[in-house]
Amino acid sequence: MGAFMIFSESLKKNADFQKVYKEHNSRANRLLVLYVRANDLGRNRLGISVSRKVGNSVVRHHLTRLIREAYRLHEASFQIGWDMVVVARKQAGDADFHQMESAFLHIARLQKLITEADQV
Repeated sequence: MGAFMIFSESLKKNADFQKVYKEHNSRANRLLVLYVRANDLGRNRLGISVSRKVGNSVVRHHLTRLIREAYRLHEASFQIGWDMVVVARKQAGDADFHQMESAFLHIARLQKLITEADQV
């Protein structure tokens, strides 16, 4: 495997996703919805959800990789101690990496996970 995320791990269990959704703390833009919840773990956990409405499995896996890579590149700018669930919207199916990256950073800023001063 390539470069691993330093401060983070993946959110895998359905129960963990449900806890994040229940907080109802979400922000959205045209491509993505970001749900966040404080986790008191001293690290971030990132979950990515891409439904079948967005596209076939190839498209869904591609989007998952784009989102994970956008997070990995900017991981050092994120506050620590959050569970994050990124949900791709239908329009995300056509997005390239740069559109995905800017959409992801945009909602992260709306959630105050990244401050402008931390921007790379």
